[in-house]
Amino acid sequence: MLHNSAFESAYRNDGRAALLNARFAHAGAIEVIKAAYAEIGNVAMVSSFGADSVVLLRLVAQVNRHAPVLFVDTEMLFAETLEYQARVASLLGLTNVQVIKAKDAELHDPSGTLHKSDPNACCSLRKTEPLQEALSSFDGWITGRKRHQSGTRARLNMFEAEDNSPRIKVNPLALWSAQDTQRFMQDTQLPRHPLVAKGYPSIGCAPCTTPVKEGEDPRAGRWRATEKEECGIHFVNGKMVRTGVNT
Repeated sequence: MLHNSAFESAYRNDGRAALLNARFAHAGAIEVIKAAYAEIGNVAMVSSFGADSVVLLRLVAQVNRHAPVLFVDTEMLFAETLEYQARVASLLGLTNVQVIKAKDAELHDPSGTLHKSDPNACCSLRKTEPLQEALSSFDGWITGRKRHQSGTRARLNMFEAEDNSPRIKVNPLALWSAQDTQRFMQDTQLPRHPLVAKGYPSIGCAPCTTPVKEGEDPRAGRWRATEKEECGIHFVNGKMVRTGVNT
């Protein structure tokens, strides 16, 4: 149960998000990004530098290339992802990419095999917890989530009050379709993650990501042959919702 002060804070945040959604209900992605910085203030973008992350990175760079961009390096990423991150940051002129790493990964996973015995714990250790700690100093964060990505996001708003937190999540691409994303990348000739051409439409850590065959779901290569589907960096109603898209 929330204490009164926490409840009041959450209530105010809900109202703030509702007002922003009303004001920017018909706004484009650039307008929403500008509003995030102007109306919320201390805002970071979170990016995996994954398959289509470059779209939102490009839009953010157009508004403020000096804005903080948080990139979680789980220390199990593909070498191609690390190279792509550096290339895209340079190409877009991003000056404030902050690489986030777990502080105690070696203590809790000395052999580097936790992903085999408990992939959820591995994601929590190497991604979710470090990201939540990094976000604690911000008033809001920009994500690449979209309504078309799953049924639970069908009513995703541009602005969301983060549950049990004073932060507001901003989703500038909430109304974009998969076709919108592809069209934007083609029109702007943005570089794609090199692994996409090798059959990786969804890219995570190297030990837990495999190529996807024709006709398979785009995320079939993530944690293949396990019940795990997502890495988990979002919270709804106080519970972690495993989303793990390429933000």
